[in-house]
Amino acid sequence: MLLPFRKVAISDRPLQFNEQWDIKELISNRQDITAVTPLTADLSAEQATGGVVDVHGKVSAGVDMLCSRCLKPISEHLHIDFHEQFKQGEQPEDLSEDDDTVYVDGEDIDLKLYAEEAFLLHLPFIPLCSDTCKGLCPKCGHELNEGDCGCDNEVIDPRLAGLKDFFK
Repeated sequence: MLLPFRKVAISDRPLQFNEQWDIKELISNRQDITAVTPLTADLSAEQATGGVVDVHGKVSAGVDMLCSRCLKPISEHLHIDFHEQFKQGEQPEDLSEDDDTVYVDGEDIDLKLYAEEAFLLHLPFIPLCSDTCKGLCPKCGHELNEGDCGCDNEVIDPRLAGLKDFFK
């Protein structure tokens, strides 16, 4: 999905990019992700002021994950708003912190890399089946969402463990 700067500059309407590709290798190091659908990018590129190319659109993919507390399978479909600005040439030295423009040396830029980056940034860091998920019992492994297991899960500071029977 190469974005040619010259073609965008001479075009009188936005260039459309509609592609889909496999990203299984992209998430291969994530143990909590069990499956992923191909990444779909529907992007539009147009010339903006000052030689800047504005690329916007949607990136989407389906992800099957495991809840980080109770290990139940979760299926999510991520719809990500994509917006990047590119400019051909070297990055100026007096660049302000608020400028999000990506400066590119070549004639083309591969938008797949930026779409994959947007996908990775929108993946949940700690996937949960629900906000109220109680997880598993650390002693017996019972799922606490289904009810209490009866284990004594009181945490006692090891420095004060000798005093726990003092008041009995």
